[in-house]
Amino acid sequence: MNLELSGRTAVVTGASKGIGLATTRALVAEGVTVVAGARTTTPELAELAATGAVRPVNADLSTPDGPARLIEAALDLLDGRLDILVDNVGGVHPRVGGFLSVTDEQWLDSLNLNLLSAVRTTRAALPALIEHAGSIVVVGSVNAALPDPLVIDYSAAKAALASFAKSLSKEVGPQGVRVNTISPGPVSTDLWIGAGGVAETVAGASDIDPADVAKGAVSGTATGRFTRPDEVADLVLLLAGARAANVTGADFVIDGGLLTML
Repeated sequence: MNLELSGRTAVVTGASKGIGLATTRALVAEGVTVVAGARTTTPELAELAATGAVRPVNADLSTPDGPARLIEAALDLLDGRLDILVDNVGGVHPRVGGFLSVTDEQWLDSLNLNLLSAVRTTRAALPALIEHAGSIVVVGSVNAALPDPLVIDYSAAKAALASFAKSLSKEVGPQGVRVNTISPGPVSTDLWIGAGGVAETVAGASDIDPADVAKGAVSGTATGRFTRPDEVADLVLLLAGARAANVTGADFVIDGGLLTML
C-alpha cells in the first residue's frame, strides 16, 4: 500500500530509541525527511542520520523552552515546511512506595515530560502544520484509560494528554490539520525491559525476577506478548499519511487485547 508519504517532512520527538527510533526509521523508509528530536544522539540514531534523510536535533523537551528550540531548528533544516509531527517523548518511573511517596517535584517532572512537552512542541509547530494541512500523531498510553497506582502520575499525565489531543483536533480540523492518538500497552523497549526499566524497578522492590514482572505485564492480554516498537511505528505511518485523510480526533489502542472495555 502506498501511504503517500514520500517527499513529506516530519519532526519526531523522543527519537533516539524505542518507539521514536522505530518511527523515524519507518518514516525514512517511506521517503520522509525527518528531524529527530532527542536529549542525546544514540549510535542507532547517528547511523540513521548518516543516510542523509534524518537530521538529529538535541533538545530537552521537559524544559519550558526546549520544544520551541527544537521546532525552530527543525523549520530551519526543513526550509520552513512541516507536514507531520509525532509527539512521542515520554517516560515513567514506577512509584513502588505508593502514592504518599510521590513528591510534588516528581509529579511536575512527569507532567512536564508526558504532557507539557507535547503541548509546547505542538504549539510551536502548529503554524507550519496549518500552512501545509499537516498531521499530528500523539503517542500516549493505555494508562490513560487504565489508571494504575504503580504509575499514578504517569497515568494522570497520559489521560490529560489524550484530552488535550481530542480538544485540539476539534479546533484545527477545519484548518486541515488532523490530530490522532495512539495508546500502546507494554512495548518491548528499554522503558519496560531495559536496565532501570519498569520490570527491573518493580522486581527490585518485590525481590522477584524482572522476567517474571515482564511476563505478568502481558499475562492478561489476548496475544500474550509485548508489542514491538515497529508495530507502533507502522500505526503512526498510517495515521500520518493521506490514506487516513478523514481520520481525526481518534485514539488507536495497540495493546494485544489488554484493555477489555468497549
